[in-house]
Amino acid sequence: MRVLLYEWCSSGGLVGDDPAIAREGRMMLEALAADAAKEPGLDVTVLADETRPLDLPARARRLAAAAGADRAAVVAAAAQADWTVLVAPESDGILLDRVRAVRAAGGRVLAPADSVIATAADKQATIDALAARGVPVPAGRSLCAGEAIPAGFPLPAVRKARGGCGGEALEILRRPGVTPAGRPTRLEPLSVGVPVGVSLIGGPRATVALPPMRQRFSAGGSPRYLGSDLLSDDDLTKRATALALRAAAAVGAEAGWLGVDLILGDRADGRDDRVLEVNPRVTTSFVGLARLFASSLVAAMIEAASGEPPALVPAAWAGETAGFDLLAD
Repeated sequence: MRVLLYEWCSSGGLVGDDPAIAREGRMMLEALAADAAKEPGLDVTVLADETRPLDLPARARRLAAAAGADRAAVVAAAAQADWTVLVAPESDGILLDRVRAVRAAGGRVLAPADSVIATAADKQATIDALAARGVPVPAGRSLCAGEAIPAGFPLPAVRKARGGCGGEALEILRRPGVTPAGRPTRLEPLSVGVPVGVSLIGGPRATVALPPMRQRFSAGGSPRYLGSDLLSDDDLTKRATALALRAAAAVGAEAGWLGVDLILGDRADGRDDRVLEVNPRVTTSFVGLARLFASSLVAAMIEAASGEPPALVPAAWAGETAGFDLLAD
């Protein structure tokens, strides 16, 4: 079975030099390629910017793409593949555009429906969709570009780009009088607790949750995602898994990979737990999660999308190897 792997930064989408973004993208693409190579039945092709170095397994074929020409390249290559894995930022509609283009050309993408991707790309729309289905989310509201923080809004608060990717433009606001943002944002009270990411593999018959990962962020007013470690507490794991599955059902994600970011509050009954956002694509957690399994997660995605129960074979080594650091890996 022919599988095409595409990651926006390393497959020609990122023009110019942004070391932090490029490094994270490279980590994801290399992890995807190494994971897919575990499955002998997969013929793996990696679309790669010809100017960017990549450490790929011997079984993976590298297909060159020129910087800035990734869209045409992935559409052409996906038409020759049985399945395509697309990893791209939701911001500016980049992910949705590539997924739609590949599907329009007859390619099959391991991703949720276009409508799910469109909703997840808008943080306010995501919160609205989750709340409408009874999933606990932070209170808050959207702000237009240039709109001031409403008087009396509870502080500390979090302001983040409404259409951003991950923690883009994330700010912790601790005092009034903050300068308005120059783009649409979402504003919500700061949720206190354990930040956790749960990745799910979806299919028409079932959605499977992978082991939750505890997220690490830098301190200060503009937190940056640093990496993750396997969540070791059994009770927290059960709470995170149950809440992530509710979120997946609420947005209707029945295919591909879904990442759910949430906060586990201090109350043992989970009443303070909140879903923060949903990522309709492979996230950086894949780097750590792939180490937990001797079998291929890419193959499991294909099985789930085909209506079969995914075969997940745990690796022999200890679970702590799932931890990763964006600066050191």
